[in-house]
Amino acid sequence: MLKLNNLVKNYFSRTDNVLWVISLLISIYCLLLLKSVSRTGDDHFTTQLIAIILGYIGAVAISFIDYRTLSKYWKFIAGFCVLIILYTLVFGSAVKGSAGIDAKAWIVLPGGITFQPSELVKIGFIITFSEHLFILKQEEKIKDFLSLVFLAVHALVPIILTHLQGDDGAAIIFFCMFIFMSFIAGVQLRYFAMLFAAIIVLLPFAWKYVLADYQKNRLISQFNPQSDPLGAGFQQIQGKISIGSGGVFGQGLFNGPRVGRDIVPIQESDFIFSVAGEELGFLGCVLIIILLLALLLRTVFVAKVSCDDLGKLICFGFFGMIASQMIFNLGMCLSLLPVMGVTLPFFSAGGSSAACLYLGLGLVQNVFVNHYDTDKVEINTY
Repeated sequence: MLKLNNLVKNYFSRTDNVLWVISLLISIYCLLLLKSVSRTGDDHFTTQLIAIILGYIGAVAISFIDYRTLSKYWKFIAGFCVLIILYTLVFGSAVKGSAGIDAKAWIVLPGGITFQPSELVKIGFIITFSEHLFILKQEEKIKDFLSLVFLAVHALVPIILTHLQGDDGAAIIFFCMFIFMSFIAGVQLRYFAMLFAAIIVLLPFAWKYVLADYQKNRLISQFNPQSDPLGAGFQQIQGKISIGSGGVFGQGLFNGPRVGRDIVPIQESDFIFSVAGEELGFLGCVLIIILLLALLLRTVFVAKVSCDDLGKLICFGFFGMIASQMIFNLGMCLSLLPVMGVTLPFFSAGGSSAACLYLGLGLVQNVFVNHYDTDKVEINTY
């Protein structure tokens, strides 16, 4: 027992305990909200609790593997990620999402457990894309056009495959991670300008041949949700009503009448923010934002103390994933952006998402554990 205590003490003396505390507070808050949602009959609480426990175990495990050793196998990780998405695309199961359509983005594991591989692929993408960028920086090819083309191909693979699954929310997050990590790595601004110019030119083509009818309706109704209050605008209208009904202090945890009647579709996932707004009010909503911002700021701190560029890129990859999901989800809930199936990181129900997010947290802890190890690598700064 004494040896175990010393092992635990030694481990936590090397990790960023502030990051652990922030994540623990987020986990507790998440479970309280999902306990309230579970009044509707579906036990989201137990599923999320198991996923969080498994996620913490995974985070501790991955923090023991030096990220520099892990990144050496980036090609194998990339290959695995492509294969698992392709497998899901062919043999996966469809689940009806917030847009009312089936996204073939899940696989059924033994025991009837469903798993969403794209969540694990996000973590794989952080590792593989960080290493890809790091190699280009070391070889001083980060400004080479052909090298950037290969970077774009690296990112397009998960973007296109998740789009084909019907999971455009994941595709958007992959795109945001690609943009953010490339910017942090030092890709020149003119290439971003070229990319966004190409996107603008291709928008008419995408509208006609890529976007489905329900996606077009979502975009159109965004300008006037009241034009289709029982259809495309229903979820956002009801979400805003729930958020506004809480006032400053809310109607009380486990006491929200709209939460209990399950009025807002997918309130346990895409619209968990509306649950906080109704039951805990403005203060509850602000607390969510503060906790996520604290997590992001602490991730930036770990990036700053990292002993090399690879560690920084891994931290900023995690930062980009959390920040983009946070912005898009809050934008959805506040009717500032169309509904696109993006969950609120660490708060929305979903075992796959929760467990994999903690793996990402473990990667950040990994960078912190090894930040003092300056004798193995040359310190680089941006």
